[in-house]
Formats: sequence, structure tokens, C-alpha cells
Amino acid sequence: METLPILEIDGRRLYYTFIAGAKNILDNQLYLNKINVFPVNDGDTGSNMATTIQSVLELIQPHKSYKITADLIAETTMTSARGNSGIIFAQFLYGMSKETGNSRSITIPQFAESLKKSIPYMYEAVAIPVEGTMLTVIREWSEFIYMHRHIITDFNQLFIRSQEGLVKSLAATKTQLLVLSKANVVDSGANAFVLFIEGIIDFIKSSSIRNLLLSKTATLVLPSNNDHISEEVKFRYCTEGILKNLTVDQASLSKILQKYGDSVVVGGNEKTKHIHVHTNTPAEMFRQLKDISLVTFNKADDMLRQSEAIFNRKWKIALVTDSTCDLSQDLMDQYQVNMLPLNINFGESHYLDKITIQPEQFYALLDQHQEFPKTAQINEKAFVNLYTRLSANYDSIIAIHLTDKFSGTYFNSQKAAATVSKDSNIPISVLNSKNLSGALGLLILRAAQAIEAGYTHEEVVALTEKSIKDTLIFVSVKTLKYMVRGGRVSHTKGFIAKLLNVKPIVSMDENGASFIFGKTYSQQSNIVKVIMHIRSISRGREIWNYIVLHAQNEEAAAWYTDKMKKFSGKEPAAVVNISPVIGANAGIGTAAIALQFK
Repeated sequence: METLPILEIDGRRLYYTFIAGAKNILDNQLYLNKINVFPVNDGDTGSNMATTIQSVLELIQPHKSYKITADLIAETTMTSARGNSGIIFAQFLYGMSKETGNSRSITIPQFAESLKKSIPYMYEAVAIPVEGTMLTVIREWSEFIYMHRHIITDFNQLFIRSQEGLVKSLAATKTQLLVLSKANVVDSGANAFVLFIEGIIDFIKSSSIRNLLLSKTATLVLPSNNDHISEEVKFRYCTEGILKNLTVDQASLSKILQKYGDSVVVGGNEKTKHIHVHTNTPAEMFRQLKDISLVTFNKADDMLRQSEAIFNRKWKIALVTDSTCDLSQDLMDQYQVNMLPLNINFGESHYLDKITIQPEQFYALLDQHQEFPKTAQINEKAFVNLYTRLSANYDSIIAIHLTDKFSGTYFNSQKAAATVSKDSNIPISVLNSKNLSGALGLLILRAAQAIEAGYTHEEVVALTEKSIKDTLIFVSVKTLKYMVRGGRVSHTKGFIAKLLNVKPIVSMDENGASFIFGKTYSQQSNIVKVIMHIRSISRGREIWNYIVLHAQNEEAAAWYTDKMKKFSGKEPAAVVNISPVIGANAGIGTAAIALQFK
């Protein structure tokens, strides 16, 4: 059946056109992930593009006005944009909406004009634009539309006739970038845009809105592992953030971000910016961004761990924990431990524990902010993403988390493990450490060394479950004011304790709940009491290892280290500044020791 010519597009037609293109991207996520090698070989372009557009399908209803619909699509995609390609595509849509007059419908010349004017928005978003990518293909397609704006009067024919040049432009990306030529693939982001336009063309040819709406929409596909050539991971973290109340212009913001890494993209509008950067120092970057904006969201994917899982896996069992695990970064890297961060919020400012905020920064903010920080557990989706990635390269997965009495993280990990294990047929064991901080660090270290020694999955799980009972922590709190501010101790009890100068020692019971082990009238007396207790309970037992912890209290940590070295004859496995999530309530000045018996 021949389609009727479309001379103008209103808001409803724009909406259905976008849905058709979006569904075609969703249907081809796996392919886009598989060919993703630029700017890094991390196999997530399809998933990122799907995340960027999926919210339009879920949240937006068609409006008669072209301008209103264009603005809604642009705003929604920018908020949900992920990855280089996602932000570039969202910025292109933002430019289109921004450069469209306040019209209920638009003609081809008006549409072409808005496309032409949207290209600078897209290029200006990228700190160092690279041709042979999505940028090139979108620009060349827009140029075709603009050149034919007075020649072709039917939107349907305009899109159909643009396809041939679009396919040629995509094919040319393979010769424009050496990395694409070596891998013998086209640019994944550019391919996503071509699929978007081809989805629109298929919709034009079918001419059925009913069929479009009734067609099944593909669900989000998690990033795939890429089997292309291994490459050195120059920058470890793929970071993104949403910034509000910015006090510098976009060019200045871009220059700041370039100091910290590459693949810099800055999308958004006058009120909100969505940034993307590959960096080794996300915490330092977000510390500077805090001074010029309000950071309301951030994420940081560990591209080093992702690359190791594909190209440099040391063992067949993957080990997972959360950011309350206080173990040195060197040991975490040596044993390729996968760590997901808990969330920390200072008012409206958002951080990721130990990733976009380090302990030193956190403790400085703790005294500066009137609002006490709030922490949030790791959600189930984050674990599903991680376990899906790991299940593609490991024979099994073991996760060990902080006590379930302090967070729902353990339960979310359990639910995700059940889902992924069922789909992948990979064993995933999730263990409740019934502890936290350095004690959790020792359990991870014990499990890691068992994996290194060749223990089976079941043997590592059994050893860890036994070790949980043999792992203790004693936390000497210097002041109760942080527990009072966080609501863990009532103001009345805090006031009385302050009057009496009481310093509690906190430990964990066999069920994973905290309890007051003892109290004295000075922190020095506390740590002496802890050492005396350790000596007492160590009679007839050998300490396997220990970790010394502190919250900006190196003097107390050194004292603990010296006493434990003399007593046990061993160096500590690590001396660590306590995780911000734990230190928020323990407070500045806290000193602790975690130990595990053989």
C-alpha cells in the first residue's frame, strides 16, 4: 500500500517517529555492544543508547504540539543519557528542540533548519571531536536533509532517500579511524544512529501506528563482553555526573574536566549539565566540581576490572564485595576484587563511597556540613549488571557483604544473584559477613588467597563461613557527637556521655549487630583495653592476620600497629582510613582493629 505524503510533522507524528527509531535500537543492543571498540573497548554502546532512549517510551505521552513533544524528548533523553554516544545523541536532540520555533507542526524547511543548527550543540559538547564517529554520521545526514529541503516535499520520501547516503557514511567510519579498521567494524555509536533512522523508515513503509504500539519492545540488554583486541586501560573509571547551579560556562567546565582525563563530553542545557569523563581520579574531579556546581548524580564504572575480566583474568572464581570492605587498594587490585560502592548524600550532593569521594575528603565535609550525611544501600540492578558481566567470563562468583543488620545491600545482592544464576547457570554464592570494615576486609583477603591457592568454589565458601566466626573488630570511638548527629544515639544519652567524658568501644555480636563492648574515660584507655582483651582471647589461638583502621587518627593507628606487631609478630595486612559509610557514625578520630584467628 502506498503511503500518503507527509507535508508537516506535528507532536504526535514526532513521538511515533521517535518510538519507531528507538525500538530499532533496543532490538539491536547486542550487536551494538559487540562492535563497540571506540573510544574504549568496553562493549556497552548498545546498552547505553538503550538506556538513553528507553525512558521516552516509558515516561512520555504524545502531545499535539511539535515543540512541546520535542522539548519533552530532549529533556528526558538528556536526564537518562549514558555513555559518550548517549550524551552526544541527547545533545543533538536538545539542539533540535532548542532551534525549533514554538510551532504545533513544522515543514521540511523548518525541520532541516533545526537540524543544521543542532550540529554545533553536538560538536561543542565534545571536548575533542573525532570524525569517523556518530558526530560525522549525524552531521552528514543532517546536511543531506538540509540540501534537499526545497527539493523533496514529502517527509516520508526525505527519510527514505536519506538512507543510501547514511549507509555510506557509516561504512566510511571503518576507514576513518585506525582502531575501527584494525577491528574491522564500523563505529558503534554511528551505527546506533543509522539503526534509529532505519527504524523510522520501516515505520514509514508500514504506515501503521497501531502495529508500532503493539509490537513488543525489547528489554534493556546488559553490556556484553567484547572479544576484540585487548588494549591498555589508560583511565580506570568511566564517570558521569549531573551538575546543577553551575557557576562557570561550558567551555570553562570542559577545560576543567580535561585536566582529569579524556573522552570528555558535556551535554545539557543552561540549568543542568550532564558530563562524561574517563579518569583515574574521580574523587578529585568531583571535589573541584563541588566548588562550581551542585552534583546531584554521579556514576563510575571500573573499566580496569572490566578489562581484566575479559583479557587478564587470574582465576576462575570472581570475588565481589561492597565499599564498607576496608582493605588496601593494592590488595584489592592484586586479587582483582570487584567492589560496588554504597551511596552517600550530603543534602542534595551525591557521592559514591570510596570512588567519587575518598575518606580524607569525606571527613573534611563531615565537620563542614550542617546536614549529617545519609547513606543508601546498593540497589539490586547494580548487582545484576555486575553479575551478568562476570558470569560471561568466570566459572562462578562469590560475594561477601557487610552485615545485614546495617544495610539491605546483602539482600539486594542475594536477589540479583538468584536472577543472574538462573539465567546464566553460573553458581553465585552471597555471604553475610555479619561484620564490616576491616573485619570484612580480612574475610575478603582470606577468600582471595584461598582462590589463589586453587580452592574450589565450595571450599572457599566453607572456609569463609568458618572464618566469619573467627573474625572480630573493636572500634574505639573518640566522641559520640557523630552518633548523636546520625541518630544512632539519643541527644540525652549523648549529653550525659559528654558530661561524663565516656568513650565507648563498639564491637559486633555473632548475629552481626553492634554492641558496646566496653567504655572508659579516654581513647588511650580504650585502645589499651582492646589490646588487653585481644591478648586474653588469643591464649591458645593464633592470629591469622589483622588490619588497623582509623578515621583521620594516624597516631592511634600507629600505636595499635606497634602493639600488635610486638604481640603477634606480624605486620598488619593493611592500615586503612575507615570507609566513609562506616566512619560517618563512628566519627573523626575513631581507631579500630580487626583480627582473624586461624
